[in-house]
Amino acid sequence: MPKRMKIIPLVIMGCGGVGRQLIHHIVNTRVLHASQGIHLRVLGVCDSQSLLMAAKVPEAELSDECLKKICHLKSSGSPLSSLDSIDGFRVFVVHEIITCLLDIARSLGQSTGLAFVDCSASDQTIELLYKVLDLGCCVVLANKKPLTEKIELYEKIVSNRRCLRYESTVGAGLPVICSLDRLIASGDPIQCITGALSGTLGYVMSELQGGHPFSEIVRAAKILGYTEPDPRDDLSGMDVARKALILARLLGRRINLENVEVESLYPSEMGPDAMSVEDFLNKGLPTLDEEMVERIKNAALNGNVVRYVCKIDNSRCKVGLLELPENSPIGQLKGSDNLVLL
Repeated sequence: MPKRMKIIPLVIMGCGGVGRQLIHHIVNTRVLHASQGIHLRVLGVCDSQSLLMAAKVPEAELSDECLKKICHLKSSGSPLSSLDSIDGFRVFVVHEIITCLLDIARSLGQSTGLAFVDCSASDQTIELLYKVLDLGCCVVLANKKPLTEKIELYEKIVSNRRCLRYESTVGAGLPVICSLDRLIASGDPIQCITGALSGTLGYVMSELQGGHPFSEIVRAAKILGYTEPDPRDDLSGMDVARKALILARLLGRRINLENVEVESLYPSEMGPDAMSVEDFLNKGLPTLDEEMVERIKNAALNGNVVRYVCKIDNSRCKVGLLELPENSPIGQLKGSDNLVLL
């Protein structure tokens, strides 16, 4: 008897690196999903300017050919609206996107298990996510912004945990969120969390340990695609701070982002408002080399290494550089690996 397929309709929000990787994964694992009795039906894909939606929702979907063309188009820097050579979909522009998505959520949310997958890095999706959850849809987050808003807004979005998943917001694919959830549900008290949560900063710190200058490491990381286009987005520590806030809130801490102590790896006078990316890389960063070398050497004298970590306990939530024994779990990390200690 043939296996009955469970069809899961999706709308993918965001076509940057994360969104494109998800689309590639969906297309490349069709056979695996079929063997599991699952079919992910992509009804629509949107960026900040356009929404591509299958013409006959919910029966139709964006074909794999169309999904591949979307990825190619966005990789080249072109807008979704320029994809007009394939039949079977409609294009909606900026002022039409929210209305269209809410109409689909109303008609399909409770009856089909429609899931909105937020792969953006924007706070502009938050109000829409609140509404589609209320309409019975599921929400899957790679975007950390909805979970790091003011505590009242956070509590509003997580009030429907049955329809919300956000495992990929912390830990680079490690099962951090679900592990914490299970420990908390079992009644095990969690006293402290220490985590290396940034692949970019993990790479930078392990390369520093190898004796390479800080400025050269960051430039190499940018070329390799490890950093954001402006490496200060990583070096500021704010991405790690958002991840730490998500974990702290899971533990019941009613705090906001401004309550997280954050150590930036560059001074404020080298910030985006004061210095271009090119000047930061070529003029600003080299002035920080000596200080970083000294910090690494001093740690080594004590048998330690320096890592960029988050530390969450009952009294504080902090992210920054920390000396750790070289043979400790986090001290032994190499490259861009993540690790969380509970």
